[in-house]
Amino acid sequence: MRNLLLSIMLCLVAQTIMAQHSIIPEPVNYNGNGETLTIKENLAFNILTKDKEAIEYTNQFIAFVEDFGIKTTKEKSSDAPAISINLNKKKNTELGTEGYTLKVTASEISLTANEAAGIFNGFQTLKQLLPATPKVAPSDGLKIAGCTITDYPRFKWRGLMLDVSRHFFTVDEVKEYIDKMAEYKFNVFHWHLTDDNGWRIEIKSLPKLTEIGAWRVERYGRFGENRPTPQEDEATPYGGFYTQEHIKDVIQYAANKNITIVPEIDVPGHSMAALAAYPELSSDKKPKYVSPGDKFSEWYGDGTFKMLVENALNPSDEKVYEFLDKVFTEVAELFPGEYIHMGGDECYHGYWEENSEVRAFMEKNNIADGEELQSYFVSRVEKIITSKGKKVIGWDEILAGELAKNTAVMSWQGMKGGIKAAKMEHPVVMSPTTFAYLDYSQGDHNVENWIYAKLSLEKTYTFEPVPEGVDAKYILGGQGNLWTEVIPTMPFALYMTYPRALSLSETLWSPKAKKNWDSFIKKTEVHFDRFDATGTNISKAVYEPQVKIYEKDGKMFCELSNSIPNSKIYYTIDNTYPVNFGNEYTVAFEIPNGELNLRTQTFRDNKALGREIIISREELRARIKK
Repeated sequence: MRNLLLSIMLCLVAQTIMAQHSIIPEPVNYNGNGETLTIKENLAFNILTKDKEAIEYTNQFIAFVEDFGIKTTKEKSSDAPAISINLNKKKNTELGTEGYTLKVTASEISLTANEAAGIFNGFQTLKQLLPATPKVAPSDGLKIAGCTITDYPRFKWRGLMLDVSRHFFTVDEVKEYIDKMAEYKFNVFHWHLTDDNGWRIEIKSLPKLTEIGAWRVERYGRFGENRPTPQEDEATPYGGFYTQEHIKDVIQYAANKNITIVPEIDVPGHSMAALAAYPELSSDKKPKYVSPGDKFSEWYGDGTFKMLVENALNPSDEKVYEFLDKVFTEVAELFPGEYIHMGGDECYHGYWEENSEVRAFMEKNNIADGEELQSYFVSRVEKIITSKGKKVIGWDEILAGELAKNTAVMSWQGMKGGIKAAKMEHPVVMSPTTFAYLDYSQGDHNVENWIYAKLSLEKTYTFEPVPEGVDAKYILGGQGNLWTEVIPTMPFALYMTYPRALSLSETLWSPKAKKNWDSFIKKTEVHFDRFDATGTNISKAVYEPQVKIYEKDGKMFCELSNSIPNSKIYYTIDNTYPVNFGNEYTVAFEIPNGELNLRTQTFRDNKALGREIIISREELRARIKK
């Protein structure tokens, strides 16, 4: 009996070891075989397809391997392990267009797919089975755990959006952002190219858009009322734009990473940069400026707002549609993808409704109010974009009127817009603030920028793009959005994007049943090391305690929590430090009266994880929910 129990235990241990990996997103099926392939000096590539894209993706992987000092050859050798790359002659219906099968034994690697996109995705998985960089590679060769992986995505739209209007990012920086997306199998880059703070794409027929609209006065600090409005004749040195040659270069670069770019021209609101160039396209036709992030609106806390400066195109002016026809003609010619994003969000109607010429137009056309007028505008823009051979996608505000059948909706105001659109049989991309706004702060506000709200890694991981009662066939997928009011540099853009984008990647790629927080956070910690090895800025706020304050019987209490396995939270409330010589957290505790601070930090094996959080009693009191 003892031998039987021992055999069973050893078998279970072996199965556990074989099942372990740190691949993100989680593959559909991973089976370890207990073998190990070691690459010491040479690796042979056996390319069994003539597909140009598959060969390009293979060459990218060859360059990755050669960075480790490995010599590669395209001739099979008996003294070196080999990797074969092939496209299925008979399509494997399970894999679809982006799936792959990867097999690793002690002597060889086999990567097969239906199409080149699957080959690319397979290589991203294979890279995760190798060290992140040569500097962390073992001296005795690269080792890959033997396994068989069958993998394919749950959704076809797996996107990230980068706002380059609030802050401009160079071509090289955009490419850096795309590089990291590709590693985690995102396949849509939503490029937010225009807004109140800068017009970033060259339109040759409308040169003022970049001569004037791409530049603004220099300002520092947070967006809002503390940023002064531009003075008359003040210089506008801050900004930049992408020439059409830049755009073509980035499009090809993304295509080489299996990523399609969806450009956004945000209209009719969010158009101050365009109106700075062509003020005659506004209702009041007064001179405008490119916003440097000064206060030009009042928000009332219930989702309603008032613009203090007009920032919307005039939907009653035929010249606006002539302008947009020129813009979308050139955009459609540049971008080969099927969708163009027309924006459509947060458009203030007050200036329209107050303008006598606009009101006359509305009366003539039986348009009751600003909302109906925006619906008229959306319909006109739909016709312009579809006339260029493209499909339209817009933020969920475009649902206010009737949409053309193939128009897609990007749901950002929670899930309700996406649910409504799906029930109207429109394609939907779920991108709700509640789960997917990557500009929201990740950790405690004492150590993180505050912008609107907080969104933790744990909350992001609970995102489910298909709401109950919605037909999944209308959900194209989902997307994380990075608005850049408080993000002026690419290192900080990456910090705000990751690791939350890792959770979105797993949500959008992996089977719903495969999602598991405990497994995911363990893998994420491995990827923290990979980011560190490549010198990439990344947030580790998930390590830090979450602080909840509440009142009971006239006393103030504190709860601390985190989602990190095998960790302990320590705290002090008596102004002593270091905190790990204080109290180990077990249950909620009272915050006594007095001039004191809460100090708290997470530890594992007596080593600090994440930053120390220090909060004064005065601020703790302010955090109590009224």
